[in-house]
Amino acid sequence: MSATLQPGAGHIRADTYLPSTPATVLWGRLPCGTDAPVLRIEAGTEVTIDTVSHEGLLDDQGSDPLGFFASHGVAPEDVLTDAVEIVGTLTRNHADGPHVVTGPIHVAGAMPGDLLAITVLETTPRVPYGVISNRHGRGALPGELPRGPENVSVFATVRDDRGCLPAVEGGERLIEFPLAPFLGIMGVAVAGDERPHSVPPGAHGGNIDINLLQVGSTLYLPVQVPGALAYVGDPHFAQGDGEVALTALEASLRVTLRFDVVPAVEALAQFGPFEGPLVETPEYLVPTGLDRDLGEAVRRCVRAALALLQARWGLDEHLAYAYLSAATDIDISQVVDQVCGAHARIRKADLEAIAR
Repeated sequence: MSATLQPGAGHIRADTYLPSTPATVLWGRLPCGTDAPVLRIEAGTEVTIDTVSHEGLLDDQGSDPLGFFASHGVAPEDVLTDAVEIVGTLTRNHADGPHVVTGPIHVAGAMPGDLLAITVLETTPRVPYGVISNRHGRGALPGELPRGPENVSVFATVRDDRGCLPAVEGGERLIEFPLAPFLGIMGVAVAGDERPHSVPPGAHGGNIDINLLQVGSTLYLPVQVPGALAYVGDPHFAQGDGEVALTALEASLRVTLRFDVVPAVEALAQFGPFEGPLVETPEYLVPTGLDRDLGEAVRRCVRAALALLQARWGLDEHLAYAYLSAATDIDISQVVDQVCGAHARIRKADLEAIAR
């Protein structure tokens, strides 16, 4: 595990660097079409971004990152100065979401009808610790957990690229699990002058919490406003599908992303028409479904997968349906963000032979 990466310090991969400062972030809301970009880039540009986790910054944690993390044995020099500055400068409306969102970024040439492709090139933990929280009225079991009157924030450490949690409160035995860093929030601005709440995901992307978006993966989003006005946030070190407690291993990342524009005609040929986020990994194409009802989210995901198979590979609908049933996993992205998510993992190698 590398040393704490304070703003501007350490390895920065891209020539273009975007820190998270009070001037470059929103706290609890996502950008809309009337927001001024904090960065303008050409399509194809790589950008290194320092993202900031909201855990340790929130009211129920004292709104004091230095104090909160000190209570868990973190030295002051290992608390991120940008996190301290954001809490000390910005005021978060309690009705808004918890997330610190960096952007928006104007990508030249991106127009409604196009797709913005955001490819993850590098993810580096900025600190050797993180937090997993369960809050009242939230999570997969609201009203059951937490058991006591207080919200629960579990402090986790990182050792040898693995997350470490105590097996019992105050005990020495540790549960260890692999890290798999990714951004929970990647999105484009919505049209109009109203900033969306940061929690529920939608066609704009936002808080989709799809843990497949690790290094080597690309997120495709339908552009809604000129320049796309992209943004990122909600960094994770690890997350299980479902994210049942409410948050996963939340901690700040330094990420390098490439922003490309897929013109409308090319997008239609590659993917067919689709409403919302689409992920591509080296192995899979991953259409998604979003709805407040998990069952409907799964149904929307299946419809999106059928449309993709028909448009890209010319499958008959009933045969595409059969293929999905036989060979494609439908995973639960998350059930804790007001709008539930499901995503299908379509193995690209299965379809390569018929594409020739």
